[in-house]
Amino acid sequence: MTILCQAVGRSPELDASIGGGVRAADSLAEVERMLTADPGETLVVIGPDIDTEAALGFAAGQRLRRPALGVVLVREQVDVELLTRALRSGVREVVTAGELAELAQACERSRALSRSSSAPSAEEQASRGQVVTVFSAKGGCGKTTLAVNLALALADGGARSVCLVDLDLAFGDVAINLQLDPNRTLTNGLPMVGRLDETGATSLLTPYRDGLSVLLAPVTPGEAEKIPAALVSELLDALRESVDYVVVDTPSQFSEHVLNAMDASQHHVLLTTPDVPALKNLRLTLDMLDLLSYPREMRSVVLNRSDAKVGLSTEDVERVVRCPIAAYIPSSRDVPISINKGTPIRTSTPQHPVSQAITRFVQEALLKPASATAAGAGETSREPRIPPPRKQGAFARLRKGRR
Repeated sequence: MTILCQAVGRSPELDASIGGGVRAADSLAEVERMLTADPGETLVVIGPDIDTEAALGFAAGQRLRRPALGVVLVREQVDVELLTRALRSGVREVVTAGELAELAQACERSRALSRSSSAPSAEEQASRGQVVTVFSAKGGCGKTTLAVNLALALADGGARSVCLVDLDLAFGDVAINLQLDPNRTLTNGLPMVGRLDETGATSLLTPYRDGLSVLLAPVTPGEAEKIPAALVSELLDALRESVDYVVVDTPSQFSEHVLNAMDASQHHVLLTTPDVPALKNLRLTLDMLDLLSYPREMRSVVLNRSDAKVGLSTEDVERVVRCPIAAYIPSSRDVPISINKGTPIRTSTPQHPVSQAITRFVQEALLKPASATAAGAGETSREPRIPPPRKQGAFARLRKGRR
């Protein structure tokens, strides 16, 4: 059935246009109660006598809690500004009041989209790519360098298809590290917000080497603020359909964009260095991830510059972090040299100790679990596990915890 939220003006013609059986509600609060009682509902039509701001706020909240739910907004007048705001809020269609044929088509399109976006089965999940988010709460730890070389190690010269996403929207360095011309960036995805599919996502990618493509961060000042966090979730979900692995390089902060990436991930790679500020920030990061109910088994701690003589032993590091270290990457002046040359060390010197440490981490933390899962199931699987669904995104959970 469909919920029609309208205080007055309901008619048999209107019900017939909506189709599928219509239940009436005279307020958005009543719609919320109905959705709670029937979480399987997939369509809400909001009539023109419901306040626009309240309707857009309702749609924005439902996008996080019930992503399969479609909202069709009916207004007396429709202009470009309203369409833009509605799209950003998660409204699927905006229809002019009285256009019953147009309303019928909008409702049918929304139902079709809800059917196609319903939760995939375990088999479908297992056939999709894996998202790996690389994060460090302190800048200067070598996060982008690790993300780039991690993506190259996963691609392994074309053995697997990998996409590297630069999510450091304001200060992304992936383009300059790889000497790529940023003709296409995340900004080009803005017109597709709310309807991004696999084809649209792949159109934003810049090829780099066999098996590896890159989604670059905006380059023009001010463009970062234009990227909605919802676009991150859409992109990562769409990219999983076309590649084996998506590696996400993040800024050193818990923004809504970063938390959306972590929500979409099957693995969190947490980077630190053997110095007190970085270790303190890592400890806070681990506590934050626990607070947000991310499973501990989906995270790996990587210690960069592990052999630096700075007065802290690896035992000191593990005692402070209170978490096992999954990989130790040694210090080397060859790393900054490779960055300055624009050729990642995993490409220029595969046998370098740094390259070998990253390759071992990929094999032991990312590839072996997937192989073990496939062997146990008797079939091929690219994911080490499918995390249980969470009712809310991390940003929503974080805001709820602060109340």
